[in-house]
Amino acid sequence: MSESDGGWDEGGPERLYVITGGRVDSSEQAGLDLVTLIVSREEPKVGMQPELSQILRICRSPLSVAEISAYLILPPSLISVLLTDLLADGRVEARSPDPSLPDIALIEAVIHGLEKL
Repeated sequence: MSESDGGWDEGGPERLYVITGGRVDSSEQAGLDLVTLIVSREEPKVGMQPELSQILRICRSPLSVAEISAYLILPPSLISVLLTDLLADGRVEARSPDPSLPDIALIEAVIHGLEKL
């Protein structure tokens, strides 16, 4: 970064590298995907990395990895790396979404109702 380039690029790869410490996506090891729900188990601590603090704050209610990525305006792969750290420290809990299938009768009733419109 030099004086002539106008400062730090918020979306640049350098920032993302600094946030993760150069680590790559480790979501497979942690069992995370875009629909995994994350819930914080504790409040942010003083001196904690800002992105980790933001995750703990916004995940007081369950949020998916995709939602966290959208709220923080960071790539899902980067969020997965940060969540892996938080999971390892026991600061967040990961929950799989409800795997139950939708009721076929309900879907058919909705389709029939829409056809009548």
